[in-house]
Amino acid sequence: MPLRRTAGSFLKGMTMEFLRTPVARFQGLPDFPFEPVYTQIDDTEGGQLRVHHVDEGAKNANPILMMHGEPSWSYLYRHMIAGFVSRGHRAVAPDLIGFGCSDKPTGRSDYTYERHVTWMGEWLRKVDLRNITLICQDWGGLIGLRLWAEMPDRFARIVVANTALPTGDQPMGEAFENWRKFSQDVPEFPAGGILKGGTVLSLSEDVIAAYDAPFPDESYKAGARQFPMLVPTSPNDPSSGPNRQAWDVIRELQTPVLTAFGADDKVMAGIDKVFQKLCPGAAGQPHVILPDAGHFLQEDVGPELVDLACDFIARTS
Repeated sequence: MPLRRTAGSFLKGMTMEFLRTPVARFQGLPDFPFEPVYTQIDDTEGGQLRVHHVDEGAKNANPILMMHGEPSWSYLYRHMIAGFVSRGHRAVAPDLIGFGCSDKPTGRSDYTYERHVTWMGEWLRKVDLRNITLICQDWGGLIGLRLWAEMPDRFARIVVANTALPTGDQPMGEAFENWRKFSQDVPEFPAGGILKGGTVLSLSEDVIAAYDAPFPDESYKAGARQFPMLVPTSPNDPSSGPNRQAWDVIRELQTPVLTAFGADDKVMAGIDKVFQKLCPGAAGQPHVILPDAGHFLQEDVGPELVDLACDFIARTS
């Protein structure tokens, strides 16, 4: 049954219903032995939502913040978490609201781009990460890059991987439009199958099941269904203006930026050049196109990403 949080007296009667995936769904997942950490945030309607994150490695080390996208969760970074920790780094990987072990509002209208930025901004301030190396992919970039623009003093460097910060002033392309149509028309939203289709390597059945674990049934997938519809695709989109403002900030930041894109990602093809052109801190960096990687490059070339990030940190510290 959905959980409810009643808003304050001036909003009496307003509630945000949400679902919380049973813990048993996450027990025994392959290569995911990490202890859960939970943070309560304001749902923006007077209630609270719970955000899950993984926090492994030395707590006095500077954090590597890994942000996932659609329709994955922190499980996507499981091998990279272990790789960073083995090298002495602190690895932090949150689940966006609506995904993974985080709470899942049941109404699609509960999910907006701006609300996602607000939610994760509050989470970031509460866990108080600083001197962050951000690794962001897919919606992890659409949200994470906004956080960088909003509080640049917290970020030491940025790894941009198969993501964008669209304003709607340029078309997203046929591949994206096909994906968005599929996401709305498919009768049962196949989270694990989408991960399988977005990788070059073959995923095992137990790994596909792990990506399905957060979603016991379709009622848990409101966020996953809504995400494709929140990408700004026209100049008047509700988040086009805020994204333009974020770009205005980013164009002036000297934060080092490294792009690492999968060659087999048709949706994000060429967007790495945008960051290389517009981010001052991208100048002179050894940007890469990874030939054996698709959209979910963490699955395809996780160890290579760990190597790239560790070299980037050493080079820019």
